[in-house]
Amino acid sequence: MAPTPPTDAELNVLIRARLAVLGIDLDQLPPGTTPDPETGSPGRDSVLASLRSFVRGTVAALAAYQLPAAGTTDPQVAAALSQQRVPILYPANSTEWRKA
Repeated sequence: MAPTPPTDAELNVLIRARLAVLGIDLDQLPPGTTPDPETGSPGRDSVLASLRSFVRGTVAALAAYQLPAAGTTDPQVAAALSQQRVPILYPANSTEWRKA
């Protein structure tokens, strides 16, 4: 059975909680979809709609991504290989101490 996609209300709760952890309060934006004429800040409803669209599309695609493996790799092993280390900005700093 396929999982049920979250409703708009459920996504709003998730988005508001994640933003609250970062210290962002969407209640500071003007209500509705109309931007504030003085500051140009987008309306709260349009921001939530945009973030819901992002969560529904981009997050699922990122979660399903696996790093490519060699063509002869067993598919069950390929998932484990996708858990490799992330490339680092300055590799020379971390490679020197690993030489033994």
